[in-house]
Amino acid sequence: MSEDSLFDAPPMAEQERMVEAILFASSAPLTARALAARLPHGCDVAQALALVQKRYAGRGVHLLRAGEEWAFRTAADLSFLMQREVVESRKLSRAAIETLAIVAYHQPVTRAEIEEIRGVSVSRGTIDLLMELDWIRLGRRRQTPGRPVTFLTTAAFLAHFGLETARDLPDLKELRAAGLLDNRPPPGGEDGREPVEDDQDDMFDTRESGEGE
Repeated sequence: MSEDSLFDAPPMAEQERMVEAILFASSAPLTARALAARLPHGCDVAQALALVQKRYAGRGVHLLRAGEEWAFRTAADLSFLMQREVVESRKLSRAAIETLAIVAYHQPVTRAEIEEIRGVSVSRGTIDLLMELDWIRLGRRRQTPGRPVTFLTTAAFLAHFGLETARDLPDLKELRAAGLLDNRPPPGGEDGREPVEDDQDDMFDTRESGEGE
């Protein structure tokens, strides 16, 4: 074996096994960069992830991406098997539902902009609840008078609703049809979409069920 071969990346099949093992053992989702830091030099993390994801398609667990993070999750149609006997449900208030929807579709958005779109003030408790759920977070300050903070959705929000990016959100017309938003046209057009940062029914229903995905 030549000296150069000692530094060659392992065969792709072995890289796939390594990525699979790391993700299974991890207690939290991992980014491709975090995976690359643990693998031998020269490994193709993106290809290995794609192969693992393909191999688990249709299985009891899937490899899912939320934002920039990857993790194994129980197949959605089997989640009922993971539920405990006691399920605690907490319905979000209409104010929280509307605030979360506005942040998701208009991020980065300031509190004043949320209030302008809703037409009413937003209580501190509503913002605190959504941050406690780890569905929204603070973004950069807007470079305007007063330098107000902005709000963004989180990777936890994407993971909870099975989204890869905020661009995978349903159309605003669907949310209005479901009664989650009123019929006031949002600033910037009917679809209400603005550029989002890739950091990140009752669709907006939070459930704590002890599911072990």
